[in-house]
Amino acid sequence: MSCYVYILLCKGGSFYTGVTKNVNSRMRLHVNGKGARYTRIHKPDKVVYVEALASRAKAMRRERAIKKMNRSQKIRLIKSLKNQNKTRRSSSKESRYIVAHKTIENLSLASKLDGV
Repeated sequence: MSCYVYILLCKGGSFYTGVTKNVNSRMRLHVNGKGARYTRIHKPDKVVYVEALASRAKAMRRERAIKKMNRSQKIRLIKSLKNQNKTRRSSSKESRYIVAHKTIENLSLASKLDGV
């Protein structure tokens, strides 16, 4: 059973990182104020990164590693996913990475993030 590590871009430009079995339902919880306390205060805007891992334990280790990253490292991680998916065929069976529908370049805050 796979679990997903995801990064949300919140209104105001901050990032939230979490683990879930279903990214879509988890995002709905965050949007409706039923998710993490952080996203109740910092409203989520978009999913900008999703990574599938084989187990919950691996996903939690990856989440911890991402949470230790500084802002510019997280931005590089998000952009690297986009670049990686340009060079590969985007089949979820071929890759452990999943492309979020709206990448960092589609965000209104992209110009602010590029300067970081």
